Amino acid sequence: TFKRRGIALRPEGAKKVHPKENRIELNDGSFVDYDYLIIATGPDLAFDEVPGLGPAGHTQSICHIDHAVAARARFDELVRKPGPIVVGAVQGASCYGPAYEFAFILDTALRKARVRDRVPMTFVTPEPYIGHLGLDGVGDTKGLLESAMRDRHIKWVTNAKVASVDAGVMHVEEVNDDGTTKAKHDLPFAFSMMLPAFRGVPAVMGVEGMVNPRGFVTIDKHQRNQTYPNVFAIGVCVAIPPVGKTPLPVGVPKTGFMIESMVTATAENIGALLRGEEPRAVATWNAVCLADFGDEGIAFVAQPQIPPRNVNWSSQGKWVHAAKVGFEKYFLHKVRQGKSETFYEGLALDV
Repeated sequence: TFKRRGIALRPEGAKKVHPKENRIELNDGSFVDYDYLIIATGPDLAFDEVPGLGPAGHTQSICHIDHAVAARARFDELVRKPGPIVVGAVQGASCYGPAYEFAFILDTALRKARVRDRVPMTFVTPEPYIGHLGLDGVGDTKGLLESAMRDRHIKWVTNAKVASVDAGVMHVEEVNDDGTTKAKHDLPFAFSMMLPAFRGVPAVMGVEGMVNPRGFVTIDKHQRNQTYPNVFAIGVCVAIPPVGKTPLPVGVPKTGFMIESMVTATAENIGALLRGEEPRAVATWNAVCLADFGDEGIAFVAQPQIPPRNVNWSSQGKWVHAAKVGFEKYFLHKVRQGKSETFYEGLALDV
């Protein structure tokens, strides 16, 4: 696909961006010069911010393919030797949907394996309430998700700060609304998957004028960095402020629908600059999400993603699971064919 579209690939990876010189230093010591730069790196996974967290510690991850493969192997062990599960996200995380999905899909898989009755489950999250999702809720996500967790016998701890993780036990501090300690929990587990906080990748971390203290790229409404206007950023690497004050750090998710809109706006704006015009395209920061539970799911639409909203809707049913399976097949087909967006998808992104 790259060759067909005349795109060169440099697999060495970026070591550091030097925006004042309009060049990127690669890991092999060579440099690539640019006229325009699009930063679409995704995040660095901050497992090290919580002792014992992550694949190198005592919990599993689903943030990379290799993490997911390792988590599957540990799940198979759990089925053979059932025990308690702890699933969720740590303080500072900004992608909560996959944590909920993983918990519910685990529940479905364990019931199919007929061992769910021997696997107590606890959901741990820094969100102030279940269904906050980093968005202060969407429609009735609080009620829908709480009800689904009760139906599936999943306990939860909100306003939860993970202090550390040892082999088989997670040390959690539950805080009050003012941030003071409410209770401490030592949660035993035979299997745990916790999503980490995100930060900017080392290649941009600390670049003055380009990133915030967490290393996320600051941008204007046209996806351009304010200090270096020939630098654009899209996706999880973009800095977005939280929707409101919370007792613990709760980041804002960058959903797939939002990111595709960022991509389209960036491409149109660079095209305009190359034609000698001013950039005018603005991404539509809307959230359209399908949360799969393995046998049913919850769909929600937030337009715009950050409150106050014009559309604030959520719904639950088996149709969501079918829709998620269908979208997965559609998306993978696009990747294999090298297609960016279809006509009807382009219309949806303009909503």
